Amino acid sequence: QVQLVESGGALVQPGGSLTLSCAASGYTDCMAWFRQAPGYEREGVAIMSILGSRTTYADSVKGRFTISKDNAKNTLYLQMNAVKSEDTAVYYCAAGPTIGCWLDSPFAYWGQGTQVTVS
Repeated sequence: QVQLVESGGALVQPGGSLTLSCAASGYTDCMAWFRQAPGYEREGVAIMSILGSRTTYADSVKGRFTISKDNAKNTLYLQMNAVKSEDTAVYYCAAGPTIGCWLDSPFAYWGQGTQVTVS
């Protein structure tokens, strides 16, 4: 069982920066960030496979967002730069996909979400 706790959501101006954190209670190789805006389906933002040394980003955030992990703290991060109004959403951390390690994989563990508002 893995518990995930996100933090760092805030109100930020367009063009600004923000860093989200996700503290994990147990080890998992594959971790990801998702987001869901009101009236929209949840979408994958970024994913990281530690052992595979692989990261993948949604086209909408490529070049602006960076996913990383501090293994000593067992914490996943999402550095968000040059944010836009369309980045406004609740951001979720996910871990432990049951099949593969892709943004469309089914994930077993989810955090409670943290609100990011760009305005």
